[in-house]
Amino acid sequence: MRLDKYLKVTRLIKRRTIANEACDAGRVLVNGKPARASYEVKEDDVIEIQLGQRPLKVQVVSVTESPRKEEAAQNYKVIE
Repeated sequence: MRLDKYLKVTRLIKRRTIANEACDAGRVLVNGKPARASYEVKEDDVIEIQLGQRPLKVQVVSVTESPRKEEAAQNYKVIE
């Protein structure tokens, strides 16, 4: 699954266009490197999002195409 879609589906970022713009601006890192919106997310990837005041660091647990709202947070684990 594409990185911008993963961020939207897991509700880490509200809209896919915002996720896409954040990737283009270099505010999203995957495994410590700036990632493009087209990056294919895999399990055990570490995603860092630098939006707003507090940066967020999560580890991908699973990649589900269309989880329900209640299940969205089970796709990742917050590290920091």
